[in-house]
Amino acid sequence: MRVELSYCTNVHPAEDLDGIVRQLDEHAGPIRRAAGLDRLGVGLWMPVDVASSLSGDPGARAVLADALERNALELRTVNAFPYRGFHDDVVKLAVYRPDWTTRERRDYTLDCARALAALLPEGAEGSISTLPLGWRAGWDAAADRAADENLTRLVEDLAVLESETGRTVRVAIEPEPGCILDDVADVVAWLGARPHLTDGGRLGLCLDTCHLAVSFADPAAAVADVADAGIRIVKVQASVALEVPDPADPRTIEALRPFAEERYVHQVREAGGTRRADDLPEVLDAAEPWPTDRPWRVHVHIPLHARPAEPLHATTEVLLAAIDAVLEAPGGGDAHLDVETYTWSVLPRELQPETLVSGIAAELRWAHTHLSRALAGVPASAIDERIRA
Repeated sequence: MRVELSYCTNVHPAEDLDGIVRQLDEHAGPIRRAAGLDRLGVGLWMPVDVASSLSGDPGARAVLADALERNALELRTVNAFPYRGFHDDVVKLAVYRPDWTTRERRDYTLDCARALAALLPEGAEGSISTLPLGWRAGWDAAADRAADENLTRLVEDLAVLESETGRTVRVAIEPEPGCILDDVADVVAWLGARPHLTDGGRLGLCLDTCHLAVSFADPAAAVADVADAGIRIVKVQASVALEVPDPADPRTIEALRPFAEERYVHQVREAGGTRRADDLPEVLDAAEPWPTDRPWRVHVHIPLHARPAEPLHATTEVLLAAIDAVLEAPGGGDAHLDVETYTWSVLPRELQPETLVSGIAAELRWAHTHLSRALAGVPASAIDERIRA
């Protein structure tokens, strides 16, 4: 089986077409060469204005196609979770707006689909990851109905796009802690109650393995529940969370402080408990200390090949177990696999690479070694060996 692996370009602060072309030339192409790959997939992030331009302007698409070709890059998947401003000084909850109650979110996603359909390699299918409806605050039954209506229209529009172009583009809902669809179980329940959205396989699940780890869900059981519900796993975002195996360790709080930064939210969960935080400072500065008798996990995307300093840990085991489980699910071998570490610029100094190109290239070499072995059929029992290698 050929492994279709890509890396997500939302790590780069490109807000217009010129910026996207520049990051392909200055980062993606050099990363491919540094990783020793003949060709490399890119999971493109296109802000709303770029998506609109690429959707309707053949000339703009030709510029992007030329940049992909000269750098030996392939485009099969798009990250349409951030709408714009993903590298603003402060992003936090703005990344969840506009949500799926709005026409803006639907139009943006359809523009991404139209652009992707025109840029796909011959015979390839495309995938687009999107937010899990929206952030939970203020969500009510009316919001639920509006999201259902917008996604219903989107699925209909994707069918029309396929009939017009002969290209299949699937959209994948990506559960995230703190959102309406907080974890995989929430997606299974919400989509399972709406078979009109999943019939035909144009709307399914994006399994982000960092988010999966933070939820403390069992990877095999979560994937089995998705399959049992008849929901397609469209995309897997290969990512690793930050874990605190023993919060009672007196080094814990000071070790976590460098990960609390101003740009992104870093949700925290405890294993088997009810304590939840929407951002890491809520734990570090809590008036009532968090329980220390069970592990914590933090929504920080740690580079796949990196290891945070003790007493912290990376949830590599969850990533590898999830990949094994997806491969055993119906159609799992067709899921797109996208490395998504967007946090390079805000990681503590000891996790920073000499250059972004060298860091991402090292991450992709790790992925090609360890995830390719998984895709080739390495069983879950070999996980420990893969982590040590």
